[in-house]
Amino acid sequence: MSSTEQTPAGGTETPVVDPEHTPRPARLAAAAAVAGVEALGLVAGGVYMLVRALTGTSGDLTGAVTGAVTLVALGLIPLAAARGLWLRRSWSRGPAVVTQILALPVAWQMLQANSAMIPAGAVLGVLAVTGLVLLVSPATTEALGIRRPGQDTP
Repeated sequence: MSSTEQTPAGGTETPVVDPEHTPRPARLAAAAAVAGVEALGLVAGGVYMLVRALTGTSGDLTGAVTGAVTLVALGLIPLAAARGLWLRRSWSRGPAVVTQILALPVAWQMLQANSAMIPAGAVLGVLAVTGLVLLVSPATTEALGIRRPGQDTP
C-alpha cells in the first residue's frame, strides 16, 4: 500500500491517513474504558446474582436467575461498544451513547435508595455523564470517521 494517492484534478500527491497507524485520541480511549467498566459492572452484578440464586440466599430462584442472565446479557452491549470504540469502529458510538443514556435513570434510582447503593449510584452517574461527554466530543467523532450534519463529503 502506498503512502500517497493521486488527486483527480491536478495529479499532485496527498498523504493518505491510515487510522490503524495514527495515535488513538485520549478521549476515544477514555470512552472505551468507561464503556468497559460499565460492562464489567453489569457482568459482575449478574454473576453475583447468579451465585446468590444458586447458593439459596435469594428467595425467588427463577426471578434471580432471570435477573442474573439479563444483567450478563446487557453487559455484552457496552462490552461490544468498548471493543468497537477501541478499534475505531463508527458503529460503536451508537450503543455506547444509548448505554450512557440508560445508565442515568438507573443511577438516579440508586441515589434514591437508603442503602449502600448510594455510592454505586454516584459512581454510575459520574461514569454515564463522563461517557456522554467523551462520546460527543469532536475528537471522538473525528477519530471514528463520523461526519457532522451538513459537513461536505470529501
